[in-house]
Amino acid sequence: MVSITSSYMVIPSEATPNGSLVLSDSEQINAHTHSLTIYIYRENHKPNLKIHNMIDTMRDSLGKILVHYYPLAGRLRMISGGRFEVDCNSMGVKLLEAESTRALDEYGDFEPNDTISELLPKVDYSEPMEKLPLLLVQLTRFICGGLCVGFVISNVIVDGIAGTLFVDSWAKLAREDNFELVYSSVALEFPIGSLEKDEMPFLNRMTLRSEATLNKALHFDHPEFRPLPLILGNSDTTLEHKKETTLAMMKLTREMVGKLKKRANEFMEGDETVVHRRPYSRYESIAAHIWKSACKARHGYHNQPTVVQIVTGTRNRLKPPLPLNYFGNATHPTVTHTCLSGDIVSKPLSYGAHKIREAIEMVTDEYLRSAFDFIGSQHNVACLRPSFNYLGCVESPFLGNPNLNIWSWMSNMPLYGPDFGWGKPVYMGPGVVKGDGKAFIMPSPIGDESISIAIRLQNAHMEAFKEFFYRDI
Repeated sequence: MVSITSSYMVIPSEATPNGSLVLSDSEQINAHTHSLTIYIYRENHKPNLKIHNMIDTMRDSLGKILVHYYPLAGRLRMISGGRFEVDCNSMGVKLLEAESTRALDEYGDFEPNDTISELLPKVDYSEPMEKLPLLLVQLTRFICGGLCVGFVISNVIVDGIAGTLFVDSWAKLAREDNFELVYSSVALEFPIGSLEKDEMPFLNRMTLRSEATLNKALHFDHPEFRPLPLILGNSDTTLEHKKETTLAMMKLTREMVGKLKKRANEFMEGDETVVHRRPYSRYESIAAHIWKSACKARHGYHNQPTVVQIVTGTRNRLKPPLPLNYFGNATHPTVTHTCLSGDIVSKPLSYGAHKIREAIEMVTDEYLRSAFDFIGSQHNVACLRPSFNYLGCVESPFLGNPNLNIWSWMSNMPLYGPDFGWGKPVYMGPGVVKGDGKAFIMPSPIGDESISIAIRLQNAHMEAFKEFFYRDI
C-alpha cells in the first residue's frame, strides 16, 4: 500500500525560452502517452548522509536542471495536420513524495505488474493533452529505508537514451547539491553548475525534419506503417485483443546467453537463408529464441504468418549522426519480413536471427530520410499513431498473436548510474509492460552478464512459452 504524502509542481528555477518547439517527423508517430521506469535504491548507511530532506533536494535540483531541459516543463499541443509541438510555457513537472507500507524485498524481482504500478505517478489521459505534464516523478520510501524513484516521461519527445541522460544529469546535480557545491548559471548555451558542455541538451530537431512535398516519391517501401499479419481466419484483431494476458520475468545466465549465441551462429555456414557477415549479437540471438518459443507456445498453423516489430535507435544511423547529447525521441520502428510460424519453429535459430538482423540493418540514413518524407507527406499524421477512445484510454495497435514486439535495453546507456546521493540503484527497469507479445530484454543490474526478459503473453500461452523457452536452451 502506497500513500502520497506531498505533491509539487516544479518549474524551471530561472527564466527559460518560451514559445513553440518544433518536433521532428520521427516524434510525430508516437502517441502522447508516457514511458514508465523505476529506479530502486537500498538503504544507505554512509555516515553523515542526510536523507530526511531528500525531497527538498530533488525539488530544488529539478528546478535547476529544468532550466536546461525546459521543454519538459511545457505541454504538448496539436497543430494543423495532426502534428505535435511543445508549448514551452513552463507549466512545470509533477513531483510526488510517497510512503509504502511494504519493505523493498516484498516487491520481489520488481516485475512490471500492477503492484509495481503503485510506485509510479498516475496520468489521467481523459484530461486534455495541453494539461498533461510531460514529466512526473514519484519518490517512494519503503519501511525498510529503501527508496524508489518512479519516472513517467513523454513518449513523444523523449526516447530511452534522452531519458537516461536527463535522469543521470539531474542525479549528478542533486548529488552535488547534497555536498553543498555552488550552483551558478552563465547562459543557456554554456555549462551551468556541475554540468559539462557535452552534457548540455541539444534541442534542435531540424536534422530530423522532412523536406517532403505531398507528391514526392518515396525511395523505399515502408512495411512498418502497414498492418501486421492476422491470425488465419480472422479479419481483424478484435478477438485476440480481448484475451487476458499475463507477465513473466525470464532469466538467462551468462552461460545460457553464450549457448544461445553459439546455437544462432553454428548453422550459418552453408545455410542459403543466412548471409554470413559477422556473428549474431546477444540481442539477435535472444530475440530469435523468444520468437521461436512464442510460435511453439501459440500452437499456430505451419503457414501462419508472423513478424517481429523492433524499435531501433536512429542517432548513429543518420549521416551525420546526432550529437551524443541530443534530447528528443530519435527512434524508428522496423519490422521483419513476414515469415511462417512453421519455418521459425522448424528451421535453425539462425533463420530467425537473420530475419531480425535484416529488419535492423534496413534502417539506414537513406531509409530514414524516406520514412521522414512519408510522415511529412501525410495530410493528417495522426493516422500513423495510436489513438484515444472516448474514455481517454489508449487504442494501441495490437502487436500480439501471431506477432511480437521486442525491445532492447542492452545498449551502453548508464542504466544503473543515477546516484542522487544515496548510492547507485540496485535495480532499474520498465514500470509497466502492456499488451500481448511485448517484451523487454535487459542486462543484469549486478554486471554478471546475465539477462532479464520481461514478456507479456496471453494466459493460454504463457506456461507453454516458459517450458519451451528453457527446454530449448
